[in-house]
Amino acid sequence: MKYTIRKSEKSDMPQVLDLINELAIYEKEPDAVEVTLEDLENDGFGENPAFLCFVAEVNNKVEGIALIYNRYSTWKGKIIHLEDLIVSQKMRGKGLGTALLNQVVTYGHSIGVKRINWEVIDWNEPAIKFYESKGATVMRDWDVVQLSETGIKNYISKL
Repeated sequence: MKYTIRKSEKSDMPQVLDLINELAIYEKEPDAVEVTLEDLENDGFGENPAFLCFVAEVNNKVEGIALIYNRYSTWKGKIIHLEDLIVSQKMRGKGLGTALLNQVVTYGHSIGVKRINWEVIDWNEPAIKFYESKGATVMRDWDVVQLSETGIKNYISKL
């Protein structure tokens, strides 16, 4: 199978959003996606993009994505966060996930990051095994902490 890995373009965002929604369904959160096509287009392609996205294209169709953004570690310095690596269900097991992860790691190395971070849901054993096979450490002793939009508003109201 022939595929291309490249930086996304604004015109890819409808297909990127489709993959985001496919992931939400897979992760049993079909109604959790709030990001819109307009958000993706504005946030990823303005003067100061909030993210960088690589796409895996097969027969002129985006079948996978790796969406990353810059972070900074007080212990390590420059790092990037891999928000999501998504491959369409019909294309899993064909090398697209590996190719996308290779692109992220190569990109991170080229800009001199000290670490690449991401999360994986604890029941997704195929993804965990995939990441571990690539040399990643799944840190099961750390918990993800989030403050939702509602939580932020409630927090601010108590200040």
